[in-house]
Amino acid sequence: MKLLSALTIGLGLFSTTVFAANDVVGIWETVEGKSHVEISKCQTDKYCGKITWLKEPNNDKGQPKTDINNQDVKLRERKILGIELLSGLEKVGANEWDDGDIYNPEDGNTYSSEMSLLDDNTLEVKGCVLFICKTQVWKRIK
Repeated sequence: MKLLSALTIGLGLFSTTVFAANDVVGIWETVEGKSHVEISKCQTDKYCGKITWLKEPNNDKGQPKTDINNQDVKLRERKILGIELLSGLEKVGANEWDDGDIYNPEDGNTYSSEMSLLDDNTLEVKGCVLFICKTQVWKRIK
């Protein structure tokens, strides 16, 4: 009986470790190293990501970059650093998340989003309008 209990606990720890190794939670470097995005669970079953670092955090006047391209005029003064870039992504498969949104501060638009973990250190992120998607590959920051 003790052996069975120990085996059950050991398998439980092993499966947790395997899941954690394949989890999307962490800090990711976006294309061309422009920014770092920290992805975390933001609700019971949803994932979000916010910008935690910018390669070029300041504008040409030396001030922190703001969300000047946002479609909502009221949000144009908010700082890019700290913006929630990803929102509402739901885990739909072993290494897949869907039904979320991604905000692009470069054009001020929000797109439907999905992402797939290609391996422990490579994340494919898609932003889509209807059936037209743009795909980026992000690398995990260790």
